[in-house]
Amino acid sequence: MNELKKKVLSVLNKHPLINLATVTENGKPWVRYVMTKTSKEIVIRSAVFANSRKIKHIRNNPEVHICCGVNDMFKDTEYLQIQAHAEISTDKEEKEKYWSDMLKTYFKGPEDPNYVVLILKPYRIEYWGMGKLEPEILEL
Repeated sequence: MNELKKKVLSVLNKHPLINLATVTENGKPWVRYVMTKTSKEIVIRSAVFANSRKIKHIRNNPEVHICCGVNDMFKDTEYLQIQAHAEISTDKEEKEKYWSDMLKTYFKGPEDPNYVVLILKPYRIEYWGMGKLEPEILEL
């Protein structure tokens, strides 16, 4: 694995709460926080309500933007800007694989029809380190 990919994965794993921007039906941006889990292939997943606003936006336009990495401006020295395609999965295996007991607060179980997995597949990632005037670019 190359060094840039390692740095990107480090930021994503250290900061599972991301800002996810979608495009509304009116073509306006909408940003919200989303809890995520990232695979070593840099595929980002999140548990989502099937009838949520973000799902409606993504069905209309699967292009999303993600920003993550800074929780404390004095401690966090790196962040990411990510362009990605979003997919909505109702696949039983995908739902079971992503499921955790933390989701019991929101869903009845992995078979709950209100539970879907949002799959974010980055195609361009900008890695910004403190003091950098230009990002390092990872294209997938």
